[in-house]
Amino acid sequence: MSGHSKWSTIKRKKGALDARRSKVFSRIVKEIDVSVREGGPDPEANPRLRLAIANAKGVNMPKDNIERAINKADRDPSNLQEMTFEGYAPNGVAVFIECLTDNHLRTVGNIKSIFNKRGGNLGTHGSLSFIFDRKGIITVPHERIEDTEAFELEVIDAGAEDMELNENFYYITTSMEDFGNVRKKVEEMGIEPENAGLQRIPNDLKQLDVDSSLKVLKMIEEFEDDDDVQNVYHNLDITEEVANAME
Repeated sequence: MSGHSKWSTIKRKKGALDARRSKVFSRIVKEIDVSVREGGPDPEANPRLRLAIANAKGVNMPKDNIERAINKADRDPSNLQEMTFEGYAPNGVAVFIECLTDNHLRTVGNIKSIFNKRGGNLGTHGSLSFIFDRKGIITVPHERIEDTEAFELEVIDAGAEDMELNENFYYITTSMEDFGNVRKKVEEMGIEPENAGLQRIPNDLKQLDVDSSLKVLKMIEEFEDDDDVQNVYHNLDITEEVANAME
């Protein structure tokens, strides 16, 4: 299948590994909390929780941590709420931010502050609907697949739209409607993905010069470092030249 998902090809290196892992674990714990509150503590009856647990295993989150997060959410559910923000970084780069927060005013203030400080503009809800498509993305380490040809045929038959091998990972793209089927097929093959979920994929990339790109990426990094932020999506084209400058 042709590789068009350029957005997935370069992962930014930032921070110490332990700090990064701590941030990832924190986000997963929040997702488990919301999942349990919405559908209960039984993963078999709660698809969102089942997916959160799979993602936790994918990043090697200890089993005890996962069980503790589920039990805590079941006994004492938080008041976390989901929030999204849409806006533009300098030079017209679109930015979509997903948050889980227990303090609406704090989150709004923090997001607005970063937009203002970095020369961006916060937009209205729905203003970026023409730029981002909601797609299912499943990331599988190549080393976990014994028969790559059989694997590709199975996921295509299950509904995968695109599959790209990059830096020892398979990035499988599906429609929202087929995401569950493809995820289930991967499970049935006994393969543990590193990550799986619905993401917002840009249908058009914005290319800037290196200096302008690095300024935008600094803004993206500030959003990602905020404790209330779960995911940040953008349509900046990270060219090879920009990637080299990020090292």
